[in-house]
Amino acid sequence: FVVGHAGLYQALAMFAVAYFIIGMTVLSVCAIATNGALDAGGAYYMISRALGPEFGGSIGIMFFLANVCGSALYVLGLVEAVVDSFGIPPGQKVGTGVHILPQSYWYELLYGTMLLALCLLVCLVGASIYAKATFLIFLIVAVVLGTVLVSFFATQPVVVPIRLPDLNASKTENGNFTGFSLATLRDNLGGRYVVDYTTGQMMTFSSVFAVMFNGCTGIMAGSNMSGDLKRPSYSIPRGTISAVLFTYLVYNLLAFLMCATCSRTLLQNDYGFLRDISIFPPLVTVGIYAATLSAAMSNLIGASRILYALARDDLFGRALALAKKTSANGNPVMAVILSWLVVQLVLFSGKLNAIAGVVTTFFLLVYATVNLACLALEWASAPNFRPTFRYFTWHTCLLGIAGCCVMMFLISPVSASASLGFLLVLLLALHYLSPSSTWGYISQALIFHQVRKYLLMLDVRKDHVKFWRPQMLLMVQNPRGSARLIDFVNDLKKSGLYVLGHIELQDLDTLPSDPLQPQQDSWLSLVDKLNVKAFVSLTLAPSVRHGVRQLLFTSGLGGMRPNTLVLGFYDDEAPQDGLARHPAFTSAREEVPLGFPPLRAPTAPKLLSPREYVGIVADALKMLRNVLLARQLESLDKAWELRRAASHPPTIHVWPVNLLRPDSARYADTCSLFLLQMACVLNMTRAWRRARLRLFLCVEAGAMPHAQEEKLRQLLKDLRIQAQIQLVPWDAVTRLHWQTRRGPPGGPAPAKEEEEEEATVNFPANTTQVSDEYVCAANKLVLEQSPTPAVRFLYLPRPPADTSLYPLYLHQLELLTRGLGPTVLVHGVSAVTSTQL
Repeated sequence: FVVGHAGLYQALAMFAVAYFIIGMTVLSVCAIATNGALDAGGAYYMISRALGPEFGGSIGIMFFLANVCGSALYVLGLVEAVVDSFGIPPGQKVGTGVHILPQSYWYELLYGTMLLALCLLVCLVGASIYAKATFLIFLIVAVVLGTVLVSFFATQPVVVPIRLPDLNASKTENGNFTGFSLATLRDNLGGRYVVDYTTGQMMTFSSVFAVMFNGCTGIMAGSNMSGDLKRPSYSIPRGTISAVLFTYLVYNLLAFLMCATCSRTLLQNDYGFLRDISIFPPLVTVGIYAATLSAAMSNLIGASRILYALARDDLFGRALALAKKTSANGNPVMAVILSWLVVQLVLFSGKLNAIAGVVTTFFLLVYATVNLACLALEWASAPNFRPTFRYFTWHTCLLGIAGCCVMMFLISPVSASASLGFLLVLLLALHYLSPSSTWGYISQALIFHQVRKYLLMLDVRKDHVKFWRPQMLLMVQNPRGSARLIDFVNDLKKSGLYVLGHIELQDLDTLPSDPLQPQQDSWLSLVDKLNVKAFVSLTLAPSVRHGVRQLLFTSGLGGMRPNTLVLGFYDDEAPQDGLARHPAFTSAREEVPLGFPPLRAPTAPKLLSPREYVGIVADALKMLRNVLLARQLESLDKAWELRRAASHPPTIHVWPVNLLRPDSARYADTCSLFLLQMACVLNMTRAWRRARLRLFLCVEAGAMPHAQEEKLRQLLKDLRIQAQIQLVPWDAVTRLHWQTRRGPPGGPAPAKEEEEEEATVNFPANTTQVSDEYVCAANKLVLEQSPTPAVRFLYLPRPPADTSLYPLYLHQLELLTRGLGPTVLVHGVSAVTSTQL
């Protein structure tokens, strides 16, 4: 068939291409097979354990279908051979001699069903009888092959009459066996594609290659039996490579002998001509039957083993539960029966060449994935990938993948596209529906390899303000009271690093083991459930302040280190269990076990003092980290704000002026610009895109407010920040400040009084003194601005240099933010805005 249509040159090219693809795949199979213990499933087992359950399961189904269709293809081929030998010729109603079998679609389906039942019987008995049967068939085929080779030399030239169907009758043409003839060889060198007499379809290079390639797919027969072999890692490489080399030589030799001795008419119109020129014709018939029957059984038992492995891995749940059942000796009988049923359905397609393209596409896709699995293992550079078979490189894997993909689309673009689409659907279904496995995921190894490489390339010396992004370290004492804060900071990170930090106040010297390891899974489950893109960093420390220092120094890697510290606010409010009310947990179908302790009781002592809390802020600023203090973020109902966003867009209030420094009303310093940036970043996220920024400009009488407003508007324009500016007169507030000072600016200072000294605090050196009365007035000023915002951003002043004033500093912050609802106090130390391209 191949030589008759394609000619010698193209036939040799087909063999070279097919065996190049097969050879590259065999190298990958041998590498994976010698890298550890193999179990049942062959290629499916290799791919699933290398690429994970999604790829393994989807390719397992594809490989199962390929073997099923391959088994049906060989059964149909055997039926064609039987009908060709014993069928009643077209146009005759009554058979003569040995030609007694009726020919029609339903009769041929009956013959195929009977032959498939024979294959089923052998496979049901078990792998041992199959192995004995295939060895016997191998001996028969070897003897037949020997007689065929001898026949090319021993048979004299002969004319072979060929009966061809012609409508409802038949016609006879003569084909010639010329013996070795240079003229015959020259006539058969080039291709001459004609209509295939069995299907009535015009043959092309791709259609002939599709049929030919199915004769080369037996390389996976050995690996499919991996669960039944005593030493699969020893037997598979040797057996597979030997089979590939032997069949390649035999195919090329037979192609040359046929082209040199048989006319084109004989090759194209009589696919069983070897029987007519053999020195012992019945033996050729027996060999054809034995070879096709062996191939059909090989594909059937291979399909059953793949189905059994898929069922045992529970990737498809109850859908394949029946296929798990085995006989007393371990033979997966139900998998064999289910595979037989599917093959029986494929037999309804009728002709061999009709399904050859689909089968070839499936096999090529599986071979490409085997090469991909080996390539991924090689590129991952995992120390445990140490195959004893070393005759492969990533180049061979890549060539195998490319060859498979190119030939798939050359043979049948429609079949290739449909197969890839079906594979994608299976991948997505398994990704979302299959349970997690313990096989190990090659994707994790590849990601690690690439991340390490790119982290080394991320040079902190090349940082530029244009590409600055927030990289957050959020300190969490107990996630039960910080669920909404965790979600809010996730919106603030703007594709930057996000780390959840937690400190356990224990001493490792007094403990038998690390107490943080058992908690790791609970934190990772929390991250998954809240759907935040965060890392988790846990540490042991003698105090909270020491722990925060550790995390600020050690969190991150290379150019990805936290540049912003986020803390919850230090106040006396009783903590509320936010996880119990969070939608991710209230709407869950099943309870997620989280090993977090209950929240601190309102009367229980805190883990850190006010002085230590302010010390943490001071430490972060000394380490050039930006600081955010979040108060009452647990009262921020983001879901409700988003629901009403269509009719009443939420607002974000921004106060870029240091309200505790009324004598310094600057709004363009580094801290104010950082505050603007953080508010803008929040507004840029998808969830807060409908919110409106409102910027408050505090002005005093006679200070040219419109000039200040225009200057601020120009700054916002330069920074590409869209915000509404609102002027806020605060003469009444600042008046309180000047009344409590020692005198107005430039005036004489009254005598120092102890009572006044106790009610004031220096920020940061002896430049400003504010009283509680003034801070409460500033709080009222902020609170009166309507409408009520979803969240407020306020300027956070630096802590005082004198540590004895830390409690008073925290008291002032508490007064300033009391009753404001969700509020973020912001202090920035790094330039984060740019007006350049």
